[in-house]
Amino acid sequence: MLSIDPALMSERENYKFLIGSIIPRPIAFVTTISKEGVLNGAPFSYFNIVSSNPPMISLSIQRSGGRQKDTARNIIESKQFVIHIVDEQNVDKINKTAASLPPDQSEIELAHLTPVESVKISVPGVKEAKVRMECTLEHTLELGDQDKPGCDFIIGKVVQFHIESDIYEKGRIDPGGLAAVSRLAGNNYAKIGEIFEIERPK
Repeated sequence: MLSIDPALMSERENYKFLIGSIIPRPIAFVTTISKEGVLNGAPFSYFNIVSSNPPMISLSIQRSGGRQKDTARNIIESKQFVIHIVDEQNVDKINKTAASLPPDQSEIELAHLTPVESVKISVPGVKEAKVRMECTLEHTLELGDQDKPGCDFIIGKVVQFHIESDIYEKGRIDPGGLAAVSRLAGNNYAKIGEIFEIERPK
């Protein structure tokens, strides 16, 4: 077995090792609004649950050349955002939102996604997602070197859930109906695949 010191690897080499080994990763499609009122949308696979009491999620938004991405800046300024689960039906449209656009252009318009009003926050979600979560900013942390942070770590509190009624029964979500997709490395994605059950020890 190889033993590798990440301090001796480049940022790109560490990136490839992490995204190639920590798989599959859930994908959050995040909508935010800029100070100028532009509806921004972008997918992120450094995303997960933080807590269920209260319900919280995390996003890690990498910086490019030390520059904060539009999503991170919008969240920090407005303190609101919407998380959507990426599924087999919407993944093609959401992939289009990963294009690098200027801050004054909306990825939602580019991908022909349909904005839908939120209940408790001012940031719209998109209709094409089977699950979406309205969030408020709980914590933010700059990670990396003090003089040049490499990423913005966001923790959001979920204040409203939305889900398609036909995949939600007795408080449980049908994973086949949700058909969430996950991120691998490169241009590769994965579907849910075979589901198996193992009882947890008491």
